[in-house]
Amino acid sequence: MQKESAVARPSAHLDADTLRQMYWIMLLSRRTDERAWVLHRQGKIAFHISAMGHEACQVGMAFAIQRGVDYVNPYYRDLALVMALGVTPAQFMVSLFGKVGEYSSGGRQMPSHFGYRPANIISGSAPVATQVPQAAGLAFAIKYRQQMGLVDANDATQPRLALTCLGEGSTSQGEWHEGMNWAGVHKLPFICMVQNNEYAISVPIEAQMAVSNVADRAAAYGVTGVVVDGNDVLAVYDVAKAAVERAYTGGGATLIEAKTYRLTPHSSDDDDRTYRSREEVETWKKKDPILRFQNYLLENSIMTQAELDDADARAKSIVDAAQAEAESTPYPAPEFALGAVYAEEN
Repeated sequence: MQKESAVARPSAHLDADTLRQMYWIMLLSRRTDERAWVLHRQGKIAFHISAMGHEACQVGMAFAIQRGVDYVNPYYRDLALVMALGVTPAQFMVSLFGKVGEYSSGGRQMPSHFGYRPANIISGSAPVATQVPQAAGLAFAIKYRQQMGLVDANDATQPRLALTCLGEGSTSQGEWHEGMNWAGVHKLPFICMVQNNEYAISVPIEAQMAVSNVADRAAAYGVTGVVVDGNDVLAVYDVAKAAVERAYTGGGATLIEAKTYRLTPHSSDDDDRTYRSREEVETWKKKDPILRFQNYLLENSIMTQAELDDADARAKSIVDAAQAEAESTPYPAPEFALGAVYAEEN
């Protein structure tokens, strides 16, 4: 297992516009996320699962791949990741309400079961960790097509890796081990990012595994394992970029463990007061990845406080419009549930 390196950091080559884009997506995800939480408490939506606190690891990862080209198998907490790939607040809001035109499944899946073909986001299943062998299978297909000469391994217009994400609790599932083993045996162009927020719903990490890090397991699969500060978007970008280059150049799979913390309960149906103290949550709020990135942008004269304030106002305005659009969109007719499940005969 590797530790993140301070040498030759790829993030040092990111220009100011890219850094501002990264911040914007983190901010827009947060404001969308906060509104969804409020809508649930108002009784307007049935369910929400938050990405608050995870924005840095998701956006850092997204900016390292070929967005919209490489395959992504997200998990339910990946709101910032899918927004970095092109899902809009309006699309997400329609999904929360289950209205006509819902982008991922026509409203047949729960919210945050992301799927978006234009961005190569593969639709996920409700059971956790099932996306891992699916992503490993995609990576196998990529490598097979390259070896058979069906595509050029250096063609940036073709998918060259498969990325999947999950929480550390999901690494207790058999599907995760099977997918990781497959990726290692076949040296696949595959990245698995574990967003370790210390709790598998209510179960702390020490009750989930007997090792200090999920990435300690990488050696057993024959893949590269890396631990990174998941609240530092640039540190995540650095290790992600190295993993991407490894995948693109035939170096095999990478297991990235991003150490982070969710600032909300596990979901809108969870009461986190039963298993973690308010003092612990408040301590982690001081490590908020968005505040951390704001400080970096200010200290390096990439954005001014006025520009940060303007971005916040703009994000809130976009979320207001997204909510209004979702609320004004009709619900599907009841009979809609009977169709578009099976392929129709020609």
